[in-house]
Parts: sequence; C-alpha cells; structure tokens
Amino acid sequence: MYDIIEKKRDGLELNQEEIQFFIDGYTSNEIPDYQVSALLMAIFLQGMRAKERALLTMAMAESGDQIDLSAISGVKVDKHSTGGVGDTTTLILAPLVASLGVPVAKMSGRGLGHTGGTIDKLEAIPGFHVEITNDEFIDLVNTNKVAVVGQSGNLTPADKKIYGLRDVTATVSSIPLIASSIMSKKIASGADAIVLDVKTGTGAFMKELQDAEELAHAMVSIGNHVGRNTMAVISDMSQPLGRAIGNALEIQEAIDTLKNEGPEDLTELCLTLGSQMVVLGGKVETVEEARELLKESLSNGSALKYFKTMLKAQGGDNKVVDEPSLLPRAEFKIDLPAPASGFVSNMVADDIGVAASMLGAGRTTKDSVIDLAVGLVLHKKVGDKVEEHEPLLTIYSNNQDIEAVKDKLYDSIQISEEAVAKPTLIYETITE
Repeated sequence: MYDIIEKKRDGLELNQEEIQFFIDGYTSNEIPDYQVSALLMAIFLQGMRAKERALLTMAMAESGDQIDLSAISGVKVDKHSTGGVGDTTTLILAPLVASLGVPVAKMSGRGLGHTGGTIDKLEAIPGFHVEITNDEFIDLVNTNKVAVVGQSGNLTPADKKIYGLRDVTATVSSIPLIASSIMSKKIASGADAIVLDVKTGTGAFMKELQDAEELAHAMVSIGNHVGRNTMAVISDMSQPLGRAIGNALEIQEAIDTLKNEGPEDLTELCLTLGSQMVVLGGKVETVEEARELLKESLSNGSALKYFKTMLKAQGGDNKVVDEPSLLPRAEFKIDLPAPASGFVSNMVADDIGVAASMLGAGRTTKDSVIDLAVGLVLHKKVGDKVEEHEPLLTIYSNNQDIEAVKDKLYDSIQISEEAVAKPTLIYETITE
C-alpha cells in the first residue's frame, strides 16, 4: 500500500492490480484508514486518468453484491440525478418511459438533506412498499415494464467505506472520486444503459457549470469505458425544480405532471431525460421521435395508467391519483406574502431546501423521522412578476410557530424592480 500511495503522490497512473489490491484490502479491513486517507488525498491532488477511473469504478462495483437484471427482457435504462431541491423526476420518468415499452428497473435510495429520497416520497402513498425480493422485482418489471425498489443487499461496500473517509478528510469534492462513487452504484445495480442528470447552481453539489461539465464528462467516460451506454444532461438547480418541495407534495406534483398539468420546467426536464432513455433503450433512433411519443403518452393518459399500475403492483393505494386527500396532509397552510412589488430575481435553492427541512420534510441524520406531509409549494419563480402581499409560496406545516422558517425563506428570495430573464433549464448534452 505504501508503494501505491507513493506512486499516486508522484502523479503516476495506477494499474488494475494496484487498484484492486487497495479496494480488496480496505473492504476486508486489512488496510488501515490512515493509509487510505493518504491515497485519497493523493488522488484529490493528482487526479486520475480515464482508465484509472474506470478501473476504480469496477473494483468498487465488484466489492459487494451485483444485481443481475438479465432476466428482464429489453435494454434496462437507469437514470441518476446528482440531486437538488424539488427533484421529482424519477416519479414521473419511471412510468412515462415504461409506457413506451422501455423497461425501467429503478433502484432508489432514501434521502439525507432537504427532503426525502424517491423511496421516502413513494412511502407517502398509503400501502406502497419498496422492500421486495430481487425475483419479485424482476417479475414486476417483466409484467408491468416498471418497478421502483429500495437499494437492498450489500451494494458497493467499498464505496460506503471510502465515502465515510472522504467526508472527514476534505476529499469529497474530487471529480474522480465522485464519478467513480456514483457510477459504481449504477453499474452494481445492473443497468445496461445510464442517463445522468447532472445539476448545477446553488441547489446542486456542483455550484459552477464548469465543474458540472467536468463531472458529467468523467461519469460518461467511465460508463462507456466499462460497456454501459452512458450520456449526461446538465440541468439547472439555481432554483428549485417544479413548485413542490416535500414528500407528499411532490407526489401530488408528479401526478399533476403525469396528467400533463405539471410545471413547465419539470415537464420539460422529464421530456429531455425521458427522450434520452427511450433512445438508449432502443425504442427509436432520435430524441425528436422519442419526445413526440412521450408527449403523446402524457396527453393520452398512458403514462398515468402505468403509474397507477406500478402503485397497485407494489401494494399502494392508486386511488391517490384521483383523490389527493388520501395523501398525508399538513395541519396548517400558511402563505408567505411578497414584501414588495417587482420581479423575482433570485431564489437560493439550497436555502429554500433548508427551510423545507426545518419543517420536518428531510433528514439531518439517518435516524431522523420525516414528516411526509410538510413542505413548500412555490407560486412564483425567477422571472415572475409579483405584487406586494401576493403569496410567493405556501408553507405546509404541522406547527404554527414557523417564524424561523419564514425568515429563512425571505432571506432566500430576492425581488427586484427590473424584469429578470428566466434561468436556462438545460445547459448541454454530453455523450462522451
């Protein structure tokens, strides 16, 4: 291990045997934290070449269980988002893409941070369960073309150990380490092709567009290096996506979007990502054809029907689609009035997410209990005109004492006298 640290410290390329030795030794507790910390810092400072990143990714993917989805017919396309505020895309994309006959075998996690993960959101639906066996998962996808389950088993234990160490050694923001961490989980989850939604802006991990581009290129390169057809879309997270932030509220927004009545930005992002998934799934050859088919599926009710089927198949009460009152509901609805007339000029996405978390919509630790009913619904976004005292948003709370939340929100939303352009939603598409 000393030799490996020294080699990377001096900026040289690690080979497969060296990377495998490090991953195997650390996973089995034969290599101590202090040596791995030294190697992580060397990687942070010296970087890794494309081949090294691919080798590291595969070593981490192979450090634990790997899900075999070969029994599912068709090309299995996975989608991964690097996270953000109000990111409801999986809930919409899974049934939408499946409605065109492309199998979506989606493994999702729970959320630490502003709101719950996709699994937490789905558990706002009465009866819905995500803990099913791998065989049941495969059967559901073969029968219905779609299922969403929680990550189970011993997936990428090396990544879990390394991530815990990165967190305390100031090596989290390393492109090779971020890219291999994300891609190892996607590859271990069994996907044939991967569409990445890489966020940039105040609510994203990558605040600057240039960093988001670098991460996207790194992940696409890894995926294609290891035989998974991979592409990335870079999208905006300078303000929350859609209008709802909070678990049951986001389920309602997903249903609205599947009814073709959702927010413009959320619908557009889902059509963009979905088009790429449909092309990678081999259904059509161009994203233009795919987009038209997806729009038709939204307008004719097919996507919504697949959502209902998915809910019912996993024990969920699909009456929530037509009766939103069956979802968890907060006791208090409190509007946040605009302090002045003008135009919304800035919304600090991550601070608005923090406000939702203060209401109980997210987790601060793994043991935190999420309040599925609470959150925020935005009525105005960047570029919108607003009159003084008009509601900027509505706060859904189970506690009337929310002055601190209001203060946080006022600090996060700016209003200017001059008109402001709406932010760019899709920056670029990366395929290599």
